[in-house]
Amino acid sequence: MTYSRKDLILGVDTHKDFHHAAVINHVGKSIADRKFDATSAGYSDLIAWATGVGRIGRAGIEGTGSYGAGLTRELTRRGIPVIDVIAPDKQLRRLRGKTDQIDAYNAARAVLNELATAVPKTQDGFVEALRVLRTSRRLLVKQRTESMNQLQCLIVSAPADLRVSLAKLKAKNLALRCSKIPVRKADDLVMTETKNVLRSLGKRYLELLTEADRLMKRLGAIVKEHAPELLAVHGVGPDVAATMLIVAGENVDRLNNESAFAHLIGTAPIQASSGKTNRHRLNRGGHRQGNSAAYRIVMVRMKSHEKTRDYVVKALARGKTKREAMRLLKRYVAREIFQILITIRERHQQAAISA
Repeated sequence: MTYSRKDLILGVDTHKDFHHAAVINHVGKSIADRKFDATSAGYSDLIAWATGVGRIGRAGIEGTGSYGAGLTRELTRRGIPVIDVIAPDKQLRRLRGKTDQIDAYNAARAVLNELATAVPKTQDGFVEALRVLRTSRRLLVKQRTESMNQLQCLIVSAPADLRVSLAKLKAKNLALRCSKIPVRKADDLVMTETKNVLRSLGKRYLELLTEADRLMKRLGAIVKEHAPELLAVHGVGPDVAATMLIVAGENVDRLNNESAFAHLIGTAPIQASSGKTNRHRLNRGGHRQGNSAAYRIVMVRMKSHEKTRDYVVKALARGKTKREAMRLLKRYVAREIFQILITIRERHQQAAISA
């Protein structure tokens, strides 16, 4: 859908149970605002109300990946371009106050003033499935680690005979042994309850381990089916590939170029120049999981990729530190991964057209 400068702009402040919508004109004047339920019927009512006010050229929505996901999908389906809007900074809120009505108008004006320009990720394809799987698996891994930490701490203060019998076992073997600990009649109260808890923690650890492995296999199968090009890159496994796909989004063409992707994952240096000083500093922003994935690729390549190892040697000879060399390599990785993501996107688009 194309839009003109005279079109109205819709702004929406999203919440779990309701959304507050506001419409402004092309010069930022408030036209109307209203609250709607965060349901399918509510989305239809909101869009019907907004289009009844006038032609809507763009919509600015807070939380397009959370509370605003459903409305974003519905607006996109109806051909209304959606812009992802972040909440106003604290200084602006202190000056203007905060209500749902104010936030809705602020969202619309952020689009009008081009303070918000980001196109939201699509959430109806294989990348969204990867996000669901990876998010669930991360939680399982965290719970698994917590269970093992709790089990090992309990062993430290367990009765001596029990502690000695379990002392030298590693994580999985320790969980297996604990899950089968028998309770004997000769055991006193402390020994009995300690064994009961150890058995429970051991079983929980093994269940979480099995479920996390199952999700990892499913994640790997989806990546292999939809993005095999990424798995062919040196240092990229299923988890790293899934992370890069999730960070970029299935509609990776929403990013203007590879520099935008590098900034997205925090691998592009930031200008820190002033007066006669011309320098860059480390980018501490960006998507940290994407940055972590790039770091893992570089770490693998520094150990097993000959060209990367040669580059590090040359960088050190030029006076760079190892950390600086790794930052440069992460920037190269961002460029390489982005080109592959674009290729994957184009292939999926062609397949959709052919279908």
